[in-house]
Amino acid sequence: MTASSLLAEISDVGRDPKRGGYSRHAFDAAETDLRAWFVERAGRLGLGVETDRNGNIWAWWGTPGPDAVVTGSHLDSVPGGGAFDGPLGVASALDAVEILQAKGFRPVKPFAVVVFAEEEGGRFGVPCLGSRLLTGTIDADKARGLRDPDGVTFAEAAAKSGLDPERVGRDPERLGLIGRFLELHVEQGRGLIDLGSPVAVGNTVIAHGRWRFSFQGQGNHAGATLIGDRRDPMIPAAETVLAVRKLARATADARATVGRLVPVPGGTNVIASTVDLWLDARVPGTVTPELVAEIAKLAEEAAAQEGCRVEVTRESYSDDVIFDDALRRDLGTWLGAPPELPTGAGHDAAILAGFVPSGMLYVRNPTGISHSPEEFSEAEDVDHGARALANVLENLST
Repeated sequence: MTASSLLAEISDVGRDPKRGGYSRHAFDAAETDLRAWFVERAGRLGLGVETDRNGNIWAWWGTPGPDAVVTGSHLDSVPGGGAFDGPLGVASALDAVEILQAKGFRPVKPFAVVVFAEEEGGRFGVPCLGSRLLTGTIDADKARGLRDPDGVTFAEAAAKSGLDPERVGRDPERLGLIGRFLELHVEQGRGLIDLGSPVAVGNTVIAHGRWRFSFQGQGNHAGATLIGDRRDPMIPAAETVLAVRKLARATADARATVGRLVPVPGGTNVIASTVDLWLDARVPGTVTPELVAEIAKLAEEAAAQEGCRVEVTRESYSDDVIFDDALRRDLGTWLGAPPELPTGAGHDAAILAGFVPSGMLYVRNPTGISHSPEEFSEAEDVDHGARALANVLENLST
């Protein structure tokens, strides 16, 4: 089976009839089906499958051990996401194993394919949750208390899926097995189509984080309350959305987005009592917190003018990541000097890079669109990427 045909096998799982694309979130029905698919497919290849204490799935080729070569990605999506973000890396890893087995190769070093849990943060709000828990870069108590939009905690969802919530958290023994980690991912942005290459090597991930702005006002009747008598939290929330765009434009190479805004109670003829919005901010270097501080100051001023108040909470943050120099040079040598690309997208590889030598490969996305149903990669490029991954894994594993 090729990587493109493996993706075709799961093309009906988690389709979102409302948003379009796919909605596959940690431990929901769609993501659970995909996890079962991965276990079954890995079993066909003779891989030994286990789930770690944080819900990450490991498929071992041979006996687990230290200095392991590990590759993989994730199976969950953003709400209404595309078909490639996450599953491409998993399908390509399975294909790469089959390619190597077909030529009679057997790894000298321990070897595993991993599927990380809740990479997108689409259910519990924190991206790369599985790899953050593995590395201890998120507090276990905080993770257990995370809630989805329906009020279900991560601990409750984990328990329902068969995990022990009390064991969630840093896993130094598991982390210590990884000698090299490599993640293949669909390109998120437009670069390779203009460079004429189906594959690129990742070099950096820019600093990024998520912040929650919670505006509190006074809920009231939309028809009976005069404008001058209102404390409407939607007003400072709206002004903050506009300020995000204005301040990001004034900051070199900044990306700042409000993609989610939730008014409570959410009635058409009701002045909201609270409005929550989530800011995603990404700027190279050390500027991201400074940009967020400027946005927060304007949000506080706008809230005060409306007789409201605002609370700003940081939900996640990662500094710039530069992938391992030696691994990056090796990837370039083995693949014939493909282009190197930076990215503004976060990845599990970026979390692991602070602990083990890590790298990334990107597969061409001709539209540059991602986190959307229009995300795309040609089947020929998908399969080229899997072959490139097999080439690299063979070199790493000998």
